[in-house]
Amino acid sequence: MNRVVDKVVAITGAARGLGRSHAVRLAEEGADIIALDVCEDASTAQYAGATPSDLSETARLVEKLGRRVVTKQVDVRDRAALDTAFGEAVAELGHLDVVISNAGISPIGPDLPVGAFAEALDVNLVGAINTVHAALPHLGDGSSIILTGSVAGLMPRYDGAKGVGPGAAGYAFSKHVIAEYAERLAVRLAPVGTRVNVVHPTNAPTDLLKNPAAFRAFRPDLENPTAEDVEMVFRGMHGMPIAYLDASDVSHAVVFLASDESRYITGAQLKIDAGLVGKLKAGFNPMG
Repeated sequence: MNRVVDKVVAITGAARGLGRSHAVRLAEEGADIIALDVCEDASTAQYAGATPSDLSETARLVEKLGRRVVTKQVDVRDRAALDTAFGEAVAELGHLDVVISNAGISPIGPDLPVGAFAEALDVNLVGAINTVHAALPHLGDGSSIILTGSVAGLMPRYDGAKGVGPGAAGYAFSKHVIAEYAERLAVRLAPVGTRVNVVHPTNAPTDLLKNPAAFRAFRPDLENPTAEDVEMVFRGMHGMPIAYLDASDVSHAVVFLASDESRYITGAQLKIDAGLVGKLKAGFNPMG
């Protein structure tokens, strides 16, 4: 307990999924939370976005743990709006110690327009960079920046092959660039002790992956595949016998990178992948 006591942590995409999990886990360890989310649907994603009620529920869960929370509905693509949101939230909570860029979308499916590629990059890549750059003026020496990558960003280029479409290609490309961006920014911020690291999860049980469009993309051999049908494919991807991580598996790593326990770790690419990348390097192709 108290691994991040009295730190203020900003999290994008905090209304549900991994973002909510991070907020609650960090609050359990003593952090106050700035919870940011657009609370709207993405135009090319084939699943519903988070809602204002979802964001309120994240706040309720943090407050239940006795920690302070500020919520802001903001689009990470809008740098000016992010600047305002950070300024107001930091003024209320007093300081900022950690920023976690977690907002993301995954438009998946072979019939999506090229706009799905563009929207995935706008949210996942431009949004991540906007988040970090809006936070930088508020971060003191020794702070922590944590970006959300993906095992898709550690795989060879596949350009949306095998039926996953242009949105998935954009998703993968965005995660490749985030990995490179973090390594270069880490060098620039190291002299003041500010750390920049990336977590690269494999499949997590969130709306980005657990939706009918994703099921069809990964099981095109079936007319109406179910979650159980897709689990067979996902289990085959990993070295360990699982289909999905728990959200907490990623949040535990985030707490470590937010805490002073990782004070000399920067530029790291932390795989939370149940052995997927190792299996890939051994010759297995997870895209079939």
